[in-house]
Amino acid sequence: MVQSRTHTCNDLRMEHVGQHVKIAGWMENVREVGQNLAFLVLRDFYGTTQVVIETEDMMAAVKGLNKESTISIEGVVRERDSKNPHMPTGDIEVVPSKIQVLGRCRHNELPFPINRSREADETQRLKYRYLDLRNPEVKNNIILRCNVVAALRAAMTGEGFLEITTPILTASSPEGARDYLVPSRKHPGKFYALPQAPQQFKQLLMASGFDRYFQIAPCFRDEDARGDRSPGEFYQLDMEMAFATQEDVFAVLERVLPPIFAKYGKYHTASQAPFTRIPYLEAMDKYGSDKPDLRIDLTLTDATDLLAGCGFPPFEHQTVKAIVVTGFQGTRKQIDGICNEVEVQSGEKAYWFRYDENREIVGGIAKFVQHIKEQAAEALGLTPGCFVGLTAGPLLNAQKTAGVLRNKLGAFCPNHMDVERYEFCWIVDFPMYEIGEESGELEFCHNPFSMPSGGLDTIEKAIKGEIDPLSITADQYDLVCNGVELSSGAVRNHDPEIMVKAFWMVGLGEEDVKAKFPAMYHAFTYGAPPHAGIAPGVDRMVMLLAGEDSIREIIPFPMNKNAQDVMMGAPSTVDQKQLDELNIVCTAKEEN
Repeated sequence: MVQSRTHTCNDLRMEHVGQHVKIAGWMENVREVGQNLAFLVLRDFYGTTQVVIETEDMMAAVKGLNKESTISIEGVVRERDSKNPHMPTGDIEVVPSKIQVLGRCRHNELPFPINRSREADETQRLKYRYLDLRNPEVKNNIILRCNVVAALRAAMTGEGFLEITTPILTASSPEGARDYLVPSRKHPGKFYALPQAPQQFKQLLMASGFDRYFQIAPCFRDEDARGDRSPGEFYQLDMEMAFATQEDVFAVLERVLPPIFAKYGKYHTASQAPFTRIPYLEAMDKYGSDKPDLRIDLTLTDATDLLAGCGFPPFEHQTVKAIVVTGFQGTRKQIDGICNEVEVQSGEKAYWFRYDENREIVGGIAKFVQHIKEQAAEALGLTPGCFVGLTAGPLLNAQKTAGVLRNKLGAFCPNHMDVERYEFCWIVDFPMYEIGEESGELEFCHNPFSMPSGGLDTIEKAIKGEIDPLSITADQYDLVCNGVELSSGAVRNHDPEIMVKAFWMVGLGEEDVKAKFPAMYHAFTYGAPPHAGIAPGVDRMVMLLAGEDSIREIIPFPMNKNAQDVMMGAPSTVDQKQLDELNIVCTAKEEN
C-alpha cells in the first residue's frame, strides 16, 4: 500500500493477526472505558477499523483530540474478544505502539454528526459539503457516479464512438433556456456563452466527416432548480451518429443502458430491447404525461361524454378524465391527502367517487353520478371495490392533472405499481411547433434543429396553408425511465433549405438563421450527411440508479435551490478593477 500505509481501514482480517501494520484515517469516535483503556474507531475512504488503547502513552496521544482529526497508527493486529459481525473488519482490532497526529480538528463541535449528515439541514450540508462527503452513505453516491461514468465511456467506445471534447466558451444561441454569459476583455461589449449543450458542435462534427461522436459533456443553463434538475451545471452522455436514423440511435442506447442499470442500480431489473414506443399524443391521452412511469399499470379513460353533463359545475363544457383503481384500500383521510398533493403539484383539483361492494356509488362527488350509476359502471368498467379519480378542464390541463393523479395513486397502491425495476420507454412523434404560453406565437416545441416528419414537403404545405403547423410532427424522441425524462434526441435537420423554412415558421428569416447559426448553416451548404443523436442526462441517470429523490445527492459539490454555492460563496461580487477591465457597470445589487 502506498501513502505511508501498509493497509487501508477495510483491509485487515483474521489472516493478518500478529502482523505489524500501519493505517491512517479520521478518528471517527473514541470511547474511554477505564483509566488507560479506550476503543477508537478509525475511518478512511475504504472503511473502518477498531483500535484498542491500553497504555498510558497511547491514551495521552489521543487525549484531547477532537473527532475527525486525522491520525496515523502503527501497531499489531489481534483477534477481537467481542466480534462485530456488522463490520467487515469486525473480527480483529489493532493495538497501537505509535500514534501520530496528522491533521488536528480544531472544532470541539461538528456542524452535524458525520454518519448522520443526511438528517441535517440542507444548507448546513452544502456549506460543509467536505464534511458531508465523509459520510460513507453520501460518499457512495459519488463512487457510484464515477463507476457509471466509466461504464458509459467503455460501452460507447465499444460501440465505435470517439470521445471528442467541444468548446466551453462559445456563442449565445436560442436553445430554450437562459445562457450564462461571459464578458470578453478583448472585445468590449461582446460576450461568450457557456454551452447549454454541445448541439451545434456535434452536428458540425458530423458535417466534418466524423462518424460516431460522444462525450460526457458539461452543460450550462440558467434555470430554476427542482428535484431532478440542478441549477447551473449538469452533465450528459452526448452522442451523435452520421448516416443514421432514429432506429440506429435507439439500437445503441438499448444495448448500452440496460446492463449498466441492471449492474449498478438499486433495482437489478431493467427493460430489455426493444423499449416500448409511445407516440406523444397517445402518451398524453393514456398516461397524462410525456414521461410516463410504466411501472404503474393505471391508465386514463375519457369520461367527457359520460360526466360533462352530470350537473357537477367543474365538469361542464370541459374534458373529463377518469382513472379507475381496483382493490383500492385508502381511507377518506388518505384520499383527501392524495387530492391535496395533486392540487399542490398541478394547480388543479382532483375529484373522486367509489363503487362499493354493493355496487353503489359513494363518497366524493357521488351525488352527481348516482342517476347514471349503470352507465358509469359500464363505461368505466367498474367492479365492486373500485375507486375512480377524476380531473377536468381544457384537454391538456385535464390530461396533465390526471397524469399527476395517476402517479400519486400508483405510488399509494402497491398492487398497481411494480416499484423495484427500471422501465424504459421512448416517446416519439413530438409536435414540431406549439403556441408559446407567454408569447402566444408559434414556437418550436422542442429542439429547433430537428427534422420535420415528411421533410421539405411538410413544411411547404404548412407555409401554403394546406396543413396546420401544429399538426406537424418532428423526427424527435425522448427517453424516459420510471417517469423521469432522461433525454431528448432527434434526427437532425441537415438540409439548409428545410432549416430556413422551418425557422421562417417561427418568424426568423434566412438572414436570421445565417446570423444565429452561421457555422452550421454554411457547413450544411457543403454537403452534410443525415445524422441523429441524443444526450441522456448523467445526473438524472445516477439519481435513478441510487434511488435518490433529489439530484443534489449525487453531485459532488451541488448548488442550492437558489443557484448558490454556499460553500465557496458563489456567486460573489468582484473587484471594481475586474469590472473595469471587462467594461462592465453594475446597475443593480442583490438585496440581502
